[in-house]
Amino acid sequence: MDMSSQREILRANPAWSIPQLAAEITAALVGNGPALSFGEVRTKNLSNKFAMVIGTSGSTGLIKEVAFTRAALISSAQASNSFVGATAGSKWSLLLPINHIAGVNVILRSMELGTLPFDLRNFEGEYPTVDFTSIVPTQLFRALNSDERLLRHLQSAKTVLVGGAALAQNLRVQAEVEGINIVETYGMTETCGGCVYDGRTLNGVEVEINDQGVIKIRGTVMASDYLNSSNLFELQDGWFTTNDLGEINDGKLIVLGRADDVIITGGENLSLMAIEAVLSIRFPDMECAAFGVKDPLWGQALHIAIVGKVNENEISLYLEGALGQIAKPKGIHSIESLPLLGIGKVDRLTLARMVRNE
Repeated sequence: MDMSSQREILRANPAWSIPQLAAEITAALVGNGPALSFGEVRTKNLSNKFAMVIGTSGSTGLIKEVAFTRAALISSAQASNSFVGATAGSKWSLLLPINHIAGVNVILRSMELGTLPFDLRNFEGEYPTVDFTSIVPTQLFRALNSDERLLRHLQSAKTVLVGGAALAQNLRVQAEVEGINIVETYGMTETCGGCVYDGRTLNGVEVEINDQGVIKIRGTVMASDYLNSSNLFELQDGWFTTNDLGEINDGKLIVLGRADDVIITGGENLSLMAIEAVLSIRFPDMECAAFGVKDPLWGQALHIAIVGKVNENEISLYLEGALGQIAKPKGIHSIESLPLLGIGKVDRLTLARMVRNE
């Protein structure tokens, strides 16, 4: 390996202040400092052409170290600011963790405007008024139902980006009734976060639907590689194939749901197959299926269907202990048999409809 063409990767410290973080990001972007990593990244060096790496897990549970050029990061920030009408001096607030691309994007957008965001992640007292902010549906739900301080903050903003999970239509309507100007975003780490706003692509972004109904994306915001799994990063004529089903109506993208067996709950990916695999270890004789149900708080809530009698508390505690709080089911259901698609494949959509109809 030609180390002369490599640069060191510095892991971003969660304890850094926003000015410290902005200084390190600037050094990474202009090339007079190390590249920065956020999240779980184990690679120590990378090509000089990259400025940032985001560690993220996909449907297989494999940590993917997603590498970005300076051009992609700046393109995303500029396109987002342009869409919402942000101009020099506009202020963003940071309500998202920086181990995800969404949190990093807030800082990048602010820097492009010549400002720094108000850091509200552990803020006490009344939130300041800002022009723009970015949240996940869970935060919006809490603002509308229990957190009046956050509600006032969102009402004060010109635009509130909501992404990371599906936004229930009734939640959006409730927010708009309360005077919050919502823009729903769609994207993933590989697209430098949200790249489709309210169904419209940002500048420099294209979307297409393939023959299987799966969404494809290409454009200036795209990542360039998985550092630890380059063989898995496939672009065909620049197109990145997502795991989501969609359709385009009147020029607007409509996301229909995941094409694989992963749900996004509270802004986090959760593999339904992993849930079932863990349960099979502890309860080898139990017939069960994990599935997601649309939920205004979580985006998608984890539910478990079990054939026969169940000990709900035991199952819930076991999953939470094995995979963390994200794996604690929001509902456990006893049924006579699992609905199937074809040869042995569980029909998760039917299970979700059964719960919604209860």
